[in-house]
Amino acid sequence: MKIFIETLGCPKNFNDSEYAYGSFFSAGFKKADSISDADVVVVNTCGFIHDAKVESIDAIFDAAQKKKSSAILVVSGCLSQRYMEELKKEMPEVDIFAGVNDYFNLPEICKKRLNDGKSKGAVLTKSPQKNDFPEPGSRAFENVNNNSYTIKISEGCNNKCAFCIIPSIRGSFRSRYIQDIVKEAEFLVTLGAKEIILIGQDVTAFGTDRRNEDTLALLLREVSKIEGEFWIRLMYCYDNKITDELIAEIMRNKKVCKYIDMPIQHISDNVLSAMRRGSDSDLIIERIRALRSNIDDIHIRTTLITGFPGESEEDFNKLYEFVKEQEFDRLGVFSYSEEEGTAAAKCKQIPDEIREQRRDSIMRLQSEISKNKNKMMVGKTMKVLIDGVIEGEQSGSERMLIGRTEFDAPEIDNCVIFKPAICGKDVGEFTYVHITGSSEYDVYGEEVQKP
Repeated sequence: MKIFIETLGCPKNFNDSEYAYGSFFSAGFKKADSISDADVVVVNTCGFIHDAKVESIDAIFDAAQKKKSSAILVVSGCLSQRYMEELKKEMPEVDIFAGVNDYFNLPEICKKRLNDGKSKGAVLTKSPQKNDFPEPGSRAFENVNNNSYTIKISEGCNNKCAFCIIPSIRGSFRSRYIQDIVKEAEFLVTLGAKEIILIGQDVTAFGTDRRNEDTLALLLREVSKIEGEFWIRLMYCYDNKITDELIAEIMRNKKVCKYIDMPIQHISDNVLSAMRRGSDSDLIIERIRALRSNIDDIHIRTTLITGFPGESEEDFNKLYEFVKEQEFDRLGVFSYSEEEGTAAAKCKQIPDEIREQRRDSIMRLQSEISKNKNKMMVGKTMKVLIDGVIEGEQSGSERMLIGRTEFDAPEIDNCVIFKPAICGKDVGEFTYVHITGSSEYDVYGEEVQKP
C-alpha cells in the first residue's frame, strides 16, 4: 500500500506530516510518487486565516479529482479539526476526516477502511488533546537531502489573542521534554542538518507548563552541545516572555543565530489591548532595546496586523512611525482576517480596502528600509548556508548558487545569490560570500575563501 501526503500551511504542519509519514511507514506503507499513484491520500490542511482555508479546500477537491477511484481520501489538520461536521456535509468525496491529534491513529483507520471496502459515509476521528509527544525517531522526511530541519518543541497555546483561533484548534500549551528534543536534534545532525529551527505556537513559553527548571535558554544550551557545525534558529517568540536569561544565551551561544522572530502585531496600546496580547508598547520597545543593546548584530523579524477592529487612523499612524523609527531587519504585514469563533470577529469590522491600504503602506516603507539595509551589506563577507542552485536559464547567464545568512529564515527572508568558486562548496554546506550588490530583499556576490 502506498501513501501520499499533501501539506499546506505553516512549518508546524509540515512537521506533523513528517511524523504522519513515519507512522504510515511503520505500519507497512510505502511512499507514493504522486496523488494518482497512492492508495491513501492525505491532505493536511491549514485553517488559520481565510486565504489558507480557501487554499486547503481547493487542494482537497484537486486531490479528489486526481486520486484513483479505489484510493482513500483523508483530510487532516487544522481545517478538519475546526470544521469537521460541516466538511462532512459538503465533501462527500472525503472518506476520513481526522483532527490534529490523530496522525498516529491514521494508518490503522485507513487499513480498516481499505479492508472493509469504501462503505458510504465518512469516518470522523477527533481525539482529545494529548500531553505526550511522538518518539523522536518516529519521524520520516520527504527530503533527506535537506540542510534545514524544524523541531517542534511544544504544542498548543495559552495566549488568548482576540484574533486567533489556534488555541481552540491545538489546545492548551504543553512542552516537550528537553531530552527528547536533543535526541531528535542529534538524529537530524547525523542526517546532515546545518540548521535546526525550533518551532511552536509560542516557543518562549517553553517549560512554563512544568514545575521544574526547563527554560528555552536551557534548551538552547543542551542542543548546542551536540557536536557538529550547525545553526539553531528561534521562531515565534512572544515579546512578553523574552527573558534576560534568553537574551544572554543568544548572545554567548555561537550556534544560536543572532536572529529572533518576534511577532508584535501592533504598537498602539489601544490596539494591543483590544487584541489581548498581554503586552504594551513600553514592554515591546524595552525588549527590542534589550535585544539590540546586548546582542551584537541581532536581526529582528516581526509580523504586524493592519485593520484590526477599532484601529483608528491615529493608531495606524503610530504603527507606521514605529516601523520607520525601529527599522526592523525583516518584517511581514497581514491585513486583518476575520475569523469566526474569535472575540475580534464579534466587533465592528474595518472595510477590507482600508485594511489592505494600510498593509501596503507599511510594506512600501519596509521595502525602502530593507533596500537600505541590504546596501550596507555591500563590501562585507558573510557566512552563508547554500540552499540550492540557480541554473543558467533561470539566472539569465551562468550557473549561480542561492543561500542565506544566519539572519534569514528559509522561505520567508532574504536570499544571497552568488557566483560559485571553481572548487567551492556545494548545496547543504557553509561557505563565505563577498557581497557585491543588493536589491530590496536579496543580496548578490561571489564565493570566497574563509576570511
